[in-house]
Order: sequence, then structure tokens, then C-alpha cells
Amino acid sequence: MPLHDWIILYLETAGLYHLVRLNSQWFWVDEPLLSAFIERWCPETHTFHMPFGECTITLQDVAYQLGLPIDGEPVSGCLTDFENLMENGRPAYASEETVRIYARAYIMMLLSSQLFVDKNANRIHLRWLPYLASMDDLSRYSWGSAALAWLYRCLCRGTNRNVVNLAGPLQLLQSWIFWRFPSLRPSSFDVFGFPLASSSPEVVAVVHPEILVDEHRRLWTAVTSLIYFAAIEWHQVDRVIP
Repeated sequence: MPLHDWIILYLETAGLYHLVRLNSQWFWVDEPLLSAFIERWCPETHTFHMPFGECTITLQDVAYQLGLPIDGEPVSGCLTDFENLMENGRPAYASEETVRIYARAYIMMLLSSQLFVDKNANRIHLRWLPYLASMDDLSRYSWGSAALAWLYRCLCRGTNRNVVNLAGPLQLLQSWIFWRFPSLRPSSFDVFGFPLASSSPEVVAVVHPEILVDEHRRLWTAVTSLIYFAAIEWHQVDRVIP
């Protein structure tokens, strides 16, 4: 879907524009491939148990694959805070400014259908309303760590034999597989413009501008908790980094 430059400005401010750029180049999810990896996922350690050892998706992978900020405030909160943003039963931010209305709708779609996919089909959780109420503050949040927390949680649920449908940012998982396991890449994968599964220096030109600064690079090796509302998962990177 083509975007107007005015909407792109809001997406850049929120730190989500790079994720939008991927929509025109996204690849179809290979469900058998993902299922094979999920069968090797260990919920206790948040790692894939492979014949050669353990491996996992880290904050560094999220930064390179999705270009999202991995530092900032946690994506969490309470819906009761939304009452402070209401006036006479209507959102205080509702205005006739068409651009901001469309920008909010697009960001809502982006969060619910790309980063934090669940099994609610065409329904969206109300938890995102407080975030969209103050779009100027969206860049304060660590979207990358929240997306990784949600992926970890969905992978852990996927190991249950009774679970038949997958949720979460599955494009992130598949892109990581292509990046870390070159032999599993499709033969035509190199036709994609964005180097999702490449360590090419061209990555630097398209990721979020703060990804490669020292302050963020130090977070790649941090053993810490990843927070996405009620989903709190450990980033146990010490188990896989030499």
C-alpha cells in the first residue's frame, strides 16, 4: 500500500518506518521450515537445540532483521491509563486532521499484523490505544525487545502438542533462519532488495539509525528480561555467544 510522505514522517518519528519498508519485500512464511525449528525449541532455555549445540534469536538479530530500536521503555502498561486521554467519552486526540488519523490506523495495523501477531484474526487488542493517543512518544519504546519477547512466548507455546496454529513475528524467525543457516535459503532469495539474511555492510544503510551505536551494541550481549505486557521472557544470550 503506497504511503503519503506525511504519514511516513510519523512512522519515522515512531521508529517503525523500516518495518513498513519491508512490507513491499516480505516473503511468504515457510511453515514446514518453521515447524522443524520449533520442534527443536527448548522453553526452559529459550534456545534451539541443534546437533552442533544451542542457538537462538537475540536482540542483535532483531536489530539487523527488522531495524527496530532495542533500547527504551518497556512496551507495557494498564488500560486504565487510557481514561486520562478521554474527553466527554471520546478520545482527546480525535481531530479532523486526516493525516494523523490515517497514520494512527496504519501504525495500529503494523503492530497487530507484523510485530505482535496473535490468533484473533481480524480483531485488535485495545492495549494499543494509549500508545496511539500520543504518537510523538512512540519512539521512546523498545519495540525490538518487545517483539523478541513475544516471539519467545509464541515459540514456547508452539512446543505444546495441542497447539496447531503459530503466532508471533514469524517473518523475523524465518529471516533469522535464512541469515544464520545459508544452506536453507531458497535459490531465489538474493533477489530481495533488503538484505534480510545477509551480513552485508548494506545493512547499515537501512536499519534504524541508532542500531549500531555503542550504547545499543552493548545491549546485544545483555542477559536481561524482555517485556511485552504480561509476557516477560529472559534474553539468555550468554548460552549462545562464544
